[in-house]
Amino acid sequence: MKAGARNFLLLLALAASWGPSFLFIKVAVKYVPPIALTAIRMAIASLILFTILKIRGVKLPKLKPILKHFTVSALVQGAIPFTLFGVAEKTVDSSFASIFSGAAPLFAIVLAHFFLPNDRLTKAKVSGACVGFIGLFFLIMPSLINAKADIFGIILLVIAASCYSIAFIYAKKFINVAAFPPLTIPTIQLFISFVILTAASLIFENPFSINYISLEAVLSLLGLGIIGTAIAFVLYYKLIAATSVSYISMVNYMVPVFGVALGMLILKEQLTWNSYLGGILILIGVMLANGVINLNKFIKN
Repeated sequence: MKAGARNFLLLLALAASWGPSFLFIKVAVKYVPPIALTAIRMAIASLILFTILKIRGVKLPKLKPILKHFTVSALVQGAIPFTLFGVAEKTVDSSFASIFSGAAPLFAIVLAHFFLPNDRLTKAKVSGACVGFIGLFFLIMPSLINAKADIFGIILLVIAASCYSIAFIYAKKFINVAAFPPLTIPTIQLFISFVILTAASLIFENPFSINYISLEAVLSLLGLGIIGTAIAFVLYYKLIAATSVSYISMVNYMVPVFGVALGMLILKEQLTWNSYLGGILILIGVMLANGVINLNKFIKN
């Protein structure tokens, strides 16, 4: 299989891993405070990855030389945005949250142009981002027209999306993925996030006051930790090592498609014409930006 096709399949797999996260958060946050929820998510994922490393006989690097950059990356890539999504989804629908995650590439493509010399804006990237944004607009249009969205929740979602973009840039600029054994980076970052979030939850929340949690919430927490975090981080770092920041950021255009599909299958939601059109445009935008579709040939056709 060619590298381009393999990377695109990894991108699809990453979107399929992150897509259910918003549904899991919506279910679990009804029973677990958002910071504690994210801390549990990090604990499950870091434990899984650490177990894999132990089985493989891989040792973690010394923390002192890398603690600064790993802590910043852990905050902007996981702890902060994951928590903000949890807070937002107390008032915002999970499908709406997944759709809003598509804003990240709009920040990432511009930031990468200024901060990463080898990831400049190109006609294909700009065209792909524009097409993807139009698709995102069609998906979100009913909520805008009917004013169903919570303003505070939307602000939190925008901040979360911008955190993802900053994380893309920071990891590419300051963390040399090739210098570390596979899986060590996400394992350390997830554990750092767990420690910070546990302290924050004890200070700002009262996690010990939880007296009941449903089976659905427990399964959602497991899904968040295993699928939406452990597996997703493995795929994410494979892509960081093989592709560009702008390429990886395009996953955020694909996540809403999976979110809508899950709504149909699990919540029995009905798609309207704008959802179909938006999903198609998002996929076209992704493929234009990463070169799967040649821009010049696309225009001619």
